[in-house]
Amino acid sequence: MPSEQLTIATAGRPLSAGAVALMLMLCLSWGFNQVAVKLALPDIPPILQATIRSAGALIVLMLIARLRGVKMFERDGTLVAGLFAGLIFGVEFVLIYRGLFLTSASRAAVFLYTAPFFVAFGSYIFLDERLRASQTMALIKAPAEKGLGYQVAVSIPILGFAAWIFGETLTRVPGPLALTLMVYQSIWVVGLTFLIWFALVKTYSASKLSAFTFITPLFGVVASYLILHDNLTPAFGAAALLVIAGLYLVNRPGPAVPAATDPLLNVTKT
Repeated sequence: MPSEQLTIATAGRPLSAGAVALMLMLCLSWGFNQVAVKLALPDIPPILQATIRSAGALIVLMLIARLRGVKMFERDGTLVAGLFAGLIFGVEFVLIYRGLFLTSASRAAVFLYTAPFFVAFGSYIFLDERLRASQTMALIKAPAEKGLGYQVAVSIPILGFAAWIFGETLTRVPGPLALTLMVYQSIWVVGLTFLIWFALVKTYSASKLSAFTFITPLFGVVASYLILHDNLTPAFGAAALLVIAGLYLVNRPGPAVPAATDPLLNVTKT
């Protein structure tokens, strides 16, 4: 299928029940991740956690790619885009993990997941998600393993350097809880949930998928309240209703396209 037709199909495809279920699972996992970072802080400093997380995730990704026969080092025109994505990924997690050292997990979750606003705007500008799709990004062509591999691989030296700049070191051998939480962050959150996210983005609209991530801070705040005993205010209930309303507005079906002008008629159905 030509890349332009593929992007048209991706932009217009409604979310299936399976995609919705996967997004809810991803949001729950990502919401708890902020709590996992806070719980591991007594044993492992924040940016050092992120460095270990990326290193562990890279090993998982390489194993998955090998099992699935994905050629991670094949020249396919994605190098520049991949390196840029890795740079952004690394800087992003320097800021996220440092921020978790300075504030509560619930506040961090809320601020972090303003991201869908920027994703929706970027999808409109750069991916042209208006059922025309006149341009695409090189990582759209790459396998999910390779796209995420770029990000975690490039982030390792960035995060390691930032940890050194902030003077982070291990002052003691991490306990069982901290080690378990690092396995959760490395293998599950980065190694598997991000991989699932990349696969979904290649199949469905990036802006519609990102709308579901508004649920993540709700899970994050609840987990922070139940586990870390962060404050839970009445405003949270109002926020939950607004999130649900926003998800409906973003994902509600659009007007039917007349058959004579349906841009998907020439797209191979799968």
